[in-house]
Amino acid sequence: MRPMKYTVSIEIALPREQVAQLLSDPVHLPKWLRGLVLHEPLSGEHGQLGTTSRVVLEMGQRKLECTETITRREPADLREIPTTSVVHFDREIVGEGMWSAVRDRLTEAGPGTTLWESENEYRFSGLMMKLVGLLMPGAFRKQSRQHMQDFKAFAEQGKDVREATD
Repeated sequence: MRPMKYTVSIEIALPREQVAQLLSDPVHLPKWLRGLVLHEPLSGEHGQLGTTSRVVLEMGQRKLECTETITRREPADLREIPTTSVVHFDREIVGEGMWSAVRDRLTEAGPGTTLWESENEYRFSGLMMKLVGLLMPGAFRKQSRQHMQDFKAFAEQGKDVREATD
């Protein structure tokens, strides 16, 4: 089975530096990452290059446990980012029957506006995950888009997914 790849993007009405800081701060993860049960570092400092974390997500009746490793974070210091710089935040996620790479890029879309582009790649092993990847590829894109929309609502309006009534 070939890897599944897709890119999703969203504009956020905040300066890039502020978006980068909000995205990289683990304190905010439960506010916008729907279904997050746990995100704890196993080694390294939360959100920093090389850090490995245990991540547990609840999706309906299923719990998904995986390991996330930060593979790229540029610049390392997210304060006073030069206007022309692109912020890169990449990670690999490994779970039962699945390997994933997420490559996030933040660029200035205009004054006080940030474009967040997220490249996603999945590789599946094991019969069950191969079937899920084959039969439901749109579900992965939909979930990525939902996470971005939730982050946008959190960043721009302070909305917390844990308080959602939908």
